[in-house]
Amino acid sequence: MTTQHSPNSATAADWHRADIVAALRKAGWSLRRLATHHGYASPNTLTNALARPWPKGERIIAEAIGVDPATIWPSRYGGEDTRPGSRPSSGAEREIA
Repeated sequence: MTTQHSPNSATAADWHRADIVAALRKAGWSLRRLATHHGYASPNTLTNALARPWPKGERIIAEAIGVDPATIWPSRYGGEDTRPGSRPSSGAEREIA
């Protein structure tokens, strides 16, 4: 009997890279064109955001599609961005008592 590994539920919610590329094409962009438009020397730079967390690249891609980065990569944001050095996205600042 063989067992199949079920994907991580958080990762399963992330858009597939082909869906991201398709959404970019529908919006009139390609990853290469978007990278050069934003001044990157290498036209392949934005492909890094498809493989691993890179907030700046994620934001560029999401803005081109017209959605929030957390919509595309919910596993990277998890409702509240918990990456080191991140700021609260809701604008909620700590009140000093």
